[in-house]
Amino acid sequence: MQSMQSYNRMMSRQRKWMFYLLALFVLGWGFTPWKSIFLGLLLGSVLSFYNLWTMQRKIHKLGKHSATHTNSKERKPSLGTLSRLATGALAAVVALQFEEYFHIIFVVLGLMTAYLVIFIDYLFNKSTE
Repeated sequence: MQSMQSYNRMMSRQRKWMFYLLALFVLGWGFTPWKSIFLGLLLGSVLSFYNLWTMQRKIHKLGKHSATHTNSKERKPSLGTLSRLATGALAAVVALQFEEYFHIIFVVLGLMTAYLVIFIDYLFNKSTE
């Protein structure tokens, strides 16, 4: 039970930091002359946040499934790799379709923000243990 509480706190921290980054990108888009850069970061980060949220939800389901079904022959839930890849493809298509609004390189960088948040969260909380 302790590990589930720890996992829930970790999920909450990661989502909070993603919201902070999204707010920072909105402010950058609104108050700087680099509109396409911040809009690209915003598009990529919104989809990255969606991927983070779905991955966390599926990991939670997988943990519950493993705890309740030890030797079950039924299909185990997946982590949704295909849907995360499809989200990245959607971001690229939108960015290429509307090149005047989105900078494609920053869309790709935005897609990686959730992984950056996970890594930094791990480093900060590893040092506090």
